[in-house]
Amino acid sequence: MTPTLVFYTIIAFIVISFLVDQVLDWLNAKHFDDPVPAELADVYDEETYKKSQAYKKANAKFSAMTSGFMLIVTLTFFFIDGFAFIDTFARSISDNEIVVGLIFFGIIMLGSDLLTTPFSYYKTFIIEERFGFNKSTPALFFADKLKGWVMTILVGGGLLALIIWFYQMSGSFFWIYAWIVFAVFALVMNMFYAKLIVPLFNKQKPLEQGPLRNQIEAYSATVGFQLDNIFIIDGSKRSTKANAYFSGFGSEKRITLYDTLVNDLEEEEIVAVLAHEVGHYKKNHIIVNLITSILLTGFTLWLLGIFISQPIFSEALGVTKPSFHIGLIAFGILYAPISGVTGFLMSLLSRKFEYQADDFAKNTFSAAPLISSLKKLSRNSLSNLTPHPLYVKFQYSHPTLLQRYRNLSK
Repeated sequence: MTPTLVFYTIIAFIVISFLVDQVLDWLNAKHFDDPVPAELADVYDEETYKKSQAYKKANAKFSAMTSGFMLIVTLTFFFIDGFAFIDTFARSISDNEIVVGLIFFGIIMLGSDLLTTPFSYYKTFIIEERFGFNKSTPALFFADKLKGWVMTILVGGGLLALIIWFYQMSGSFFWIYAWIVFAVFALVMNMFYAKLIVPLFNKQKPLEQGPLRNQIEAYSATVGFQLDNIFIIDGSKRSTKANAYFSGFGSEKRITLYDTLVNDLEEEEIVAVLAHEVGHYKKNHIIVNLITSILLTGFTLWLLGIFISQPIFSEALGVTKPSFHIGLIAFGILYAPISGVTGFLMSLLSRKFEYQADDFAKNTFSAAPLISSLKKLSRNSLSNLTPHPLYVKFQYSHPTLLQRYRNLSK
């Protein structure tokens, strides 16, 4: 295999990935105007349904435009030997491979973010604003950007520097040490994400004593689930869309409810949503997802360890001196087919877990309030009630509202 063949294989993978995504989006868009299933007829009135259709079409058009633009930029960057140019620039600053790698990825990530920020801004302040979802401000938007950059530099840069150092010290066996680091990092994030990361972007406060907390505690007692950490997060400062999630385990487990969810739903419906989240914990979904993620990371790093030292990857991208950071770029793109398969399987597992959590809520609490809460949340977020089945299989981590309704109504 020659460097030229590897180069055009990389280009082919980029284009094929783009085309697959576009075909899935096109198939999904063909269903935007489908009639609402009879079981979900009460989700939208006629005016709101037209609004949801307009929202879906606006997002689909914007997504196609954004993806097309980024494809052109990416292909252009490859054909003008952009990676070689940045590598040369980084080496003009330092001859330390760790510093070179950090400068290289720093420039690429900064350039990518600068290119995508106008699109993100447009989506937030034009599309989301037009349909009544946006509650953010330009100051908050750019503050979030700045915080994200700082976290990327500190956390991402630190992990990258450590991995390059492992590679320098142990060669192709670096993946073993990197796997250990990523496993510990994943465990720490799972345990303490709500304490370490969330406060940088949102305010959280314990759910106050009152009827809602009493109902939640009464339900928790019936299923033998000790839940002391119930928090309300100020999601409404960015969007009107609602959410709830479970994080941590052991003494660090907690339920976080968006204030928008508390405002939009009745107390019984909130308890039903919480019962669903408790179901994830009781069914060990959090542990399974964590272990699966760690195993997939290990598999990916093992493959990276086999291919990273091959000079052909660097040569394919126009770089004469083989290096970890150039090899990582090439490997990341060539890994796309495997990533697609593992992503598909993980989505399949995720949808299965959602059914199990729904069943847990139905069996330990009630199906009716969970159904009504799902309908309200779908209506308030103008969700797509008629997605294409193939799009669901590849892109959805949750079953559709219709699928969940039918499962809960059994």
